Amino acid sequence: MNKQHLPSKVCVVCGLPFTWRKRWARCWGEVRYCSERCRRAAKCHTPQAGAR
Repeated sequence: MNKQHLPSKVCVVCGLPFTWRKRWARCWGEVRYCSERCRRAAKCHTPQAGAR
């Protein structure tokens, strides 16, 4: 599959776009963060350095 045809979302913490990954196939509707770092930052409610 071509990368340009994969679905994408915007991370709620850093605001950067990220694309679908195979490990998210079953839970793509629930994915909100681009990385583990952003997920942790959202739980702590502290803004990440360089966040938009």
